[in-house]
Amino acid sequence: MTYYYKLGELPHKRHVQFRQSDGSLYHEELMGIHGFDGIQSILYHKRPPTQVREVGVVAPVALDYEDQGPLRHRSFRGGQINSGGDAITSRVPIMGNSDVVLSVARPDKAMDYWYRFAHGDDVLFIHDGSGVLETQFGLLRYRQGDYLVIPTGVMWRLVPDPDVEQRMLVIESFGHIEPPKRYLNRYGQFLEHSPYCERDIRPPDELVTFDETGEFEMRVKARNVITRFVYDHHPLDVVGWDGHLWPFAFNIEDFEPITGRVHQPPPVHQTFAGPGFVICSFVPRMFDYHPLSIPAPYNHSNVDSDEVLYYVEGDFMSRKGIDRGDFTVHPNGIPHGPHPGTYEGSIGKKFTEELAVMVDTFRPLRLTRQAHEFENGDYIYSWLPDSHA
Repeated sequence: MTYYYKLGELPHKRHVQFRQSDGSLYHEELMGIHGFDGIQSILYHKRPPTQVREVGVVAPVALDYEDQGPLRHRSFRGGQINSGGDAITSRVPIMGNSDVVLSVARPDKAMDYWYRFAHGDDVLFIHDGSGVLETQFGLLRYRQGDYLVIPTGVMWRLVPDPDVEQRMLVIESFGHIEPPKRYLNRYGQFLEHSPYCERDIRPPDELVTFDETGEFEMRVKARNVITRFVYDHHPLDVVGWDGHLWPFAFNIEDFEPITGRVHQPPPVHQTFAGPGFVICSFVPRMFDYHPLSIPAPYNHSNVDSDEVLYYVEGDFMSRKGIDRGDFTVHPNGIPHGPHPGTYEGSIGKKFTEELAVMVDTFRPLRLTRQAHEFENGDYIYSWLPDSHA
């Protein structure tokens, strides 16, 4: 993250002696990005984080992409994906490229291990559910509408609240998630025109230090396999940490929409930036207020990007036949726009209650074979005047 935070006990200076009650040293760990030039945090462990008792491969994780086929707009009934497993094993990958993979997860149990993605950051958008994100940086309670942004060095597990349905969009980034640079001043502080600020970002708020021995498992996803590491001490043995790199939550309800007299382009909805893609939030907002405005979006061609919309809640002004949890994918190379009747039908409307997450990628996306089961194959024809797709 872009600002300083700390929890727990810390020595006065970094890289100096910091002793436990028995006189032994705490074990300092620096976690940072971009070598030593990016943001970083320093953590203090009761035991060395390098002590591994056992290592082995859990499973390969290469994605099964479909053959390309004809270029076309696509739609998927993501709400029909079944629940089962934990926050990792329940993931159903829908699409991806070398920068990002999008999946849906509907966990029905807690993870009994910790997890880390070695090649980038995880973003979990909590469509339904609540619970606790457990990390070595502390506990972070999550709720419906949260983006959970988990940097690559963070080991974590999701513990859902009992008897609460869980559904999430998973955005797995092969790089780091940041606020858009245009929202920040040269010191990293959010500017006045940004649609959210530091007050809206929730760091871990409780550091629980475990001093236990036994058998504890962490899984690391890297190089197309998941590797299992077994420790003989609890991995969440941190007594204190400080810095700028830490997991956080941001709720979509705290995104303040930017509106205007005429229709505003999609970049006004941007929430985060990743390598080769952006994440945007479409939230309830006032429509355009020019006397001749047309609130529905105009037809447009994605010249340099694929556009993915994940529909969360509400009535979507430019789309027909959309259900909660659906995806639409509009690839570059062909234009798309509002469905028949929605362009004219939006005139005079003052407000929208739609809620959606958009991911625009700057490299073409590939669809997985798992996605076929949920596809609405007639979506490409849904712009015809007589279409019922």
